[in-house]
Amino acid sequence: MNFNNTEHCLWGSCPERSLSTAIYTLLYLCVVAVVLLTVCGNLLIVISVCHFKQLHTPTNMLILSLAVSDCLVGVFLLPAELIWMIESCWIFSASYRICYTFMSYFLTGVSIFNVALIAVDRYLALSNPFMYNKTVSVSKMCIVLLSVWILLFLYNLIIQYYIGSFEDFVMCLGSNFYIMSLVDLVLTFVFPLSVIIIFYGQVFFIAKKHATAIRELNSHTRNQTSKNMSDSMKSERKAAKVLGILVSVFVACLLPCFVYTVLGNVVEIEEKPLQKVVMMVYLNSSINPVIYALFYPWFRRSVKLILTLHIFYTDSTLINVL
Repeated sequence: MNFNNTEHCLWGSCPERSLSTAIYTLLYLCVVAVVLLTVCGNLLIVISVCHFKQLHTPTNMLILSLAVSDCLVGVFLLPAELIWMIESCWIFSASYRICYTFMSYFLTGVSIFNVALIAVDRYLALSNPFMYNKTVSVSKMCIVLLSVWILLFLYNLIIQYYIGSFEDFVMCLGSNFYIMSLVDLVLTFVFPLSVIIIFYGQVFFIAKKHATAIRELNSHTRNQTSKNMSDSMKSERKAAKVLGILVSVFVACLLPCFVYTVLGNVVEIEEKPLQKVVMMVYLNSSINPVIYALFYPWFRRSVKLILTLHIFYTDSTLINVL
């Protein structure tokens, strides 16, 4: 994914600022607000899932991994990207530009694969819940996630080495550069996006079947077994619905970037539109904590306990937050 297909300026060579001081100050205050929302919101998710034992589930490990990647986006990518848009040029050092490029590839890839794993997880949980509970554990999920982080880190180091940020190196590669870019696009963008769409299509199909089964159970029998089965199915459907909203928002933020990335390998794209679609991907990291706050009661309870410092009490890890 060629997110940074633009020229950058050095200190002293940026175009003269035409904005008034008041607007300029307001824009930077907005930068601070967005960065704080992203970092603090995702840190609250990380602390919640790590601290409270009730939240140590395979699905929540996926949410934890996504929150960590979102938090790192807020630390390493959002400030530089927002300042870049305000200043209309790159005002940081060339070495930081290389670091920024690597982190943008790496963290975006991690986020995409996290969301793909969430889609697969929900499909397995809904299609065969009994087998899922027996085979999918927290430790196994942590191993899978750690493997994804390590493999993507190594993969992006290789991509950074071969594709890189140096114009002379890119020019030497010639047509091979575009071939490698397309291969990278398929591996880190098309493949996980296809997994997300296919498995969540299956999830909604299964959820619809569950809704019909629940109505039939409620109309034909009222015994305790059917009630427990109905409650379990409703719980899984609710989890799938909330995570479906998360996935849908992510895909909505991702698709414009996907279109521009594909077009970028065919035609020349102007800098400003490309920056805007990349910003949409980064801002998704700010939106996710808002989604958790709106749809996850456990997150609201956890935040309340964290902000009131109850997590420092004895045995606070055992507090009921569900």
